[in-house]
Amino acid sequence: MPINFHTENIDFKLKRKLQLKAWIKSVIETEKKTLGTINYIFCDDGFMLNLNKDYLNHNSLTDIITFDYCVYHKNMHRVNSDIFISIERVQENAKKFDVAFESELQRVMIHGVLHLCGYKDKTAPDKEQMRKMEDKSLKKLRLFSSNRSK
Repeated sequence: MPINFHTENIDFKLKRKLQLKAWIKSVIETEKKTLGTINYIFCDDGFMLNLNKDYLNHNSLTDIITFDYCVYHKNMHRVNSDIFISIERVQENAKKFDVAFESELQRVMIHGVLHLCGYKDKTAPDKEQMRKMEDKSLKKLRLFSSNRSK
C-alpha cells in the first residue's frame, strides 16, 4: 500500500500500521479521491521548526506540515504528499486537550489527509467543517478497528 511511515530525528514506533493505512485509504476513497503515495514523517520539534522556517517562512512550532503533491487530471484527483508530524507537539497537545496521545496523533494524521482532499481551516466555518470531518473520520477508525478485531 502506498502509505509509508518514517522517522526523522526521533525514536518513535507507530502502532497498528496496517490498520491505519487501511483507514486512511478508506477516508480518501470516501472523499472520491484516489490514493497515490503518502509519506508520513514523524519528527521532533527542532526538525519541524527548520521545515517551517525553510519552506513556509514561519518561525514557530506546529504539529503538522503537509506538502501537497496531488495530481489533478480531468475527473481524477490523486492524493500524494509528504506529511511531517512533530511527535513532541502531538504529545503536548494531547496533554493540553486532555486526550490520549494516540487519539491526538490520529486526529493530526487525518487532518493532513483532509487538507489534501480539499478541506481548509483558515476561517471559522472552514475550521468547523474540518473538525466535523476529523470527528467523522475518527469514528470510522473506531468502527473499522472494532470490526477488524472480531
